Amino acid sequence: MLYWAAVFLIIAVIAAVFGFSGIAEASMGIAQILFVIFLILFVVSLLAGLLRRPR
Repeated sequence: MLYWAAVFLIIAVIAAVFGFSGIAEASMGIAQILFVIFLILFVVSLLAGLLRRPR
């Protein structure tokens, strides 16, 4: 998922350089959403790993 966020970020940067503002905005929005989902899943997996460990 982080890979796709990076891909859409690169697409947004390239589109912005060439002046395609609509495509750049859409790609940046998708990249932000994917990154937030990645962060949420990462934190959930860290917490699940901490709770599963035997003490």
